Amino acid sequence: MELMTKEIEARAQAQYPLGSSFDQMVVAKFFDPTGSYAWYLMNQDPADPDYLWGIGDRYAVECGSFSLAKLRTYRGPLGIGIERDKLFKPEPARVIWERLLARMGATA
Repeated sequence: MELMTKEIEARAQAQYPLGSSFDQMVVAKFFDPTGSYAWYLMNQDPADPDYLWGIGDRYAVECGSFSLAKLRTYRGPLGIGIERDKLFKPEPARVIWERLLARMGATA
């Protein structure tokens, strides 16, 4: 499965000027089907499409950059790569951030 569609890329790049602001939409969710990692895409640098920005749900919930190339090439212990959640619907970044923190028993 292709991680980035043209629609996702267009939405993510349009939000790039918003930087790290939570006043934007999460436009896609990527996840490791054999683990507990997930990445919520907020924006993408149009000049460097490998540079993605969003929310990472790993050992902790954090906001930061991640690499499209690394998502595409990663293979877990069973040889399975990162997938895109095809059922994910765009949501405000702040809503996802607060929901993930609440799940961990933390607050914003």
